[in-house]
Amino acid sequence: MYYFRADGNAVTGAGHLMRCLTIAEELKKLSEADEICFLCADEASAELVTQRGFAVRILHTDYRNMEEELPVLGEVFGREQKPADQAQWMWKAPVILVDSYHVTDAYLEALRLYGRVYLMDDMGKNPYPVDGVINYNAFADKTYYENLYRGRKVVLAIGSEYVPVRPQFLNVPYEVREQVKEVLITTGGGDHDNIAAAVLETIQRPGCHYHVIVGQFNPYFSRWKQLELENDLIHVHHNVTDMASLMRQCDLAVTAGGTTIYELAAIGVPFLCFSYAENQEALTTYIGTEKIAGYCGAYHLKPQETLSCMSTLAELMCEDVKAGEQDTNVNGVEELAGVVLRRKVYQREKEMIDGLGAGRIAKLLAEK
Repeated sequence: MYYFRADGNAVTGAGHLMRCLTIAEELKKLSEADEICFLCADEASAELVTQRGFAVRILHTDYRNMEEELPVLGEVFGREQKPADQAQWMWKAPVILVDSYHVTDAYLEALRLYGRVYLMDDMGKNPYPVDGVINYNAFADKTYYENLYRGRKVVLAIGSEYVPVRPQFLNVPYEVREQVKEVLITTGGGDHDNIAAAVLETIQRPGCHYHVIVGQFNPYFSRWKQLELENDLIHVHHNVTDMASLMRQCDLAVTAGGTTIYELAAIGVPFLCFSYAENQEALTTYIGTEKIAGYCGAYHLKPQETLSCMSTLAELMCEDVKAGEQDTNVNGVEELAGVVLRRKVYQREKEMIDGLGAGRIAKLLAEK
């Protein structure tokens, strides 16, 4: 039996739950569908799971206090604790993948009484009492994790080869066009600060169409729909099922940190990114340091500075520089712009990810 412990709500967004659902889809190819069950704190999270056809158990707990749910999980797992015969138990023990920033050592230790526990860990700050750790980020350092878990028997799946990209983002033909006419704006499933509005105001230019993703948990949905009615250059997208097709038609994207960065990279859509939470800083900074795409800054720390940088980079990406032409700055240093820059970004993004990570994680979970 395979269990996924993850939530998606207006505060945390849907990213944690969506990546677990992607892994579950691949796991379904290796096992029976009825062997997969999601564990969610509330009804909002559970609704996303049932929409994808998976079984779900609602815990009716506070997702921020995970130790509170241990008595409920004891009932879920039948209080069948680890027997003395470890080898025999490993063949039939449940596999539990936990994806939350609110885990504690006590919580994970308790889960290990019922099965093999794997943790999705974006931060890499602490060694946790688990059987396996997955950090699929491009910036993740495998040597660092090996040192962090030295002396412990822990399976490590580290690096961008494990990015759980949905199948719709694989092998998508994409053309980097001469001019930017279609722009995508995506700021996460919640966006309770309505950052998307600030982004639109910052980068808006005459003649461009702007496709704004308004997620399931976005409290400004009605306001965005009204704006769409008033401006035929603004298109609001809600509950998008084929995100890859939408991304493919766009010449440029502006995105917050998270899984969306990897989805854009899998297709090759040139993008600008920023962070709006601490857990997004490492990836967005890495994108900028490695010059994979445009990095605007940390919105949650310096919003005005981030928007200013975004404005500059957007102008650079959209500049009217034809293929075969090239700008140089005042110091004689080569500086790419326009379609020349966007084609370079396309190449760098495609080199970062192959899109087969979900299948690799599924096989890892299925191993005995």
